[in-house]
Amino acid sequence: MLENPLELQRISLHVQDINDNSPQFNKDLIHIDISESASKSARFPIEEAHDADIGKNSVQSYNLQTNENFVLGVGTNSVELLLNKELDRETLKEINLLLTALDGGSPQRSGTVVIHITVLDANDNVPVFSQAVYKASLSENSPMGTVVLTVNAVDADEGLNGEVTYDFGHVAEDVKSIFAINYKTGDIKLSATVDYETVRSFELRITAKDGLGLTSYAKVIIDVTDVNDNPPVIYLKSQSNPIPENVQPGTEVGIINVQDRDSENNRQVRCSIQQDYDTCPSPLLSSDINLDLFQDI
Repeated sequence: MLENPLELQRISLHVQDINDNSPQFNKDLIHIDISESASKSARFPIEEAHDADIGKNSVQSYNLQTNENFVLGVGTNSVELLLNKELDRETLKEINLLLTALDGGSPQRSGTVVIHITVLDANDNVPVFSQAVYKASLSENSPMGTVVLTVNAVDADEGLNGEVTYDFGHVAEDVKSIFAINYKTGDIKLSATVDYETVRSFELRITAKDGLGLTSYAKVIIDVTDVNDNPPVIYLKSQSNPIPENVQPGTEVGIINVQDRDSENNRQVRCSIQQDYDTCPSPLLSSDINLDLFQDI
């Protein structure tokens, strides 16, 4: 080559690839938000892994951690999660899956990424009352503002979908004037006086509604209990006037009627005559009472 003329020779050098690179994802963690209302077979693309090697030493396959909800779909230029089983946020709020990318080298190399799935809430639950029927007793002398009872309903959804408010359902206006309900807490309060002698029981229909309008119903029965707030009233029904002085002892000289608007024990009355003449020694309900002459006058 040192002799004239100088000759140049073209040399083509082919660098043979060895499997010295592992598949890599752009991120260590992939976040995906999926609504629980997503239908089966819904697809969610995943960014592919990259391998600096070529040919069979590049990425050849993917493997998804076994789970109930998702399977892996791999196309020519795409990787997708396929929803295999519908989601339920009330059962499972978050899912972590490990996705592995594998090359075809020997020995084989791999790269992994964690897929973090957040299950978004759908308004698929109605509020549920703790009881279908609530019962309470209310004394007729209870002051206004008394909390009669508290209803409670729970919605398994979250956020606005799970916010429960309370109200009266189909209730007569006169009943609404007696009771009030706190739309946030479910407290039912007395807003007017009640009278056992007028109304002995109230039946209310209560609604629980979530933020998007799903509604459930419960019944509230309030029994008014009696207090001794009515005095006995005496009515003179008949009398003999004047009474002859020779009338015989035991002669009926008059009938009176005693009435008490209260109930049960509060309605029982005991009658007596002042001036040393005692009658009606035992408790009596509202009834007619005979006045008899016990001695000569």
